[in-house]
Amino acid sequence: MQTFKTSKARENILSRIRKSLGQDKLPMPFPEAEKEAGTQLYAGDGTSLEETFADAFIQLGGKFIFCHNEQQALEAIGDLYDSRGWTELYCAEPRLLQLFQNNKINIVHPVDIHNDKANACITGCEFLAARTGSVLLSSKQNMGRTSTVFYPVHIIVAYTDQVVPDIQNAMDALKKKYGNDLPSMINLNTGPSRTADIEKTLVVGVHGPGEVFCLLVNA
Repeated sequence: MQTFKTSKARENILSRIRKSLGQDKLPMPFPEAEKEAGTQLYAGDGTSLEETFADAFIQLGGKFIFCHNEQQALEAIGDLYDSRGWTELYCAEPRLLQLFQNNKINIVHPVDIHNDKANACITGCEFLAARTGSVLLSSKQNMGRTSTVFYPVHIIVAYTDQVVPDIQNAMDALKKKYGNDLPSMINLNTGPSRTADIEKTLVVGVHGPGEVFCLLVNA
């Protein structure tokens, strides 16, 4: 049987690791932050959650439109379609598709992932995190893995009762919504897709939509 010698330096390092692992962990600096129910790490400034989300979302490069009702949201999407000169607009949300059909608006069609030439795609979302301007999406949504990232423009239709203060609140709401049957994919989108991996130059739209709209409907 062949035996291997352990170097002294390696053994010294391993002994230090074992010693550190055996010691008591450092205490949490602010344990009350997680233990007290309802504790907010970030103080509010008196603005509504909707305003806070809109400000953060716009700062990230998103386009925000507030709609007083669903009819106004449909009209806003129609205006975008006309002003941008789009030819193909998809929708992954069955309820929204039905709204377009009920209003005899024939510019929107069901998602077809085999067609990569569509100009934009409309989806819903799970929740909106106001402080960070983030959108929580999941695989429980119809075509949830592809429709939000496959097309150059992403149009999100959300409702005011989906806006929560922060990311932790969004995750808590998601757990409450699905219980033990959580989505297999939970995606947190914060602004349009962007990367600076290529020569440290910021490029938008490489790994997903280069433009994101959020139509927030008053619920």
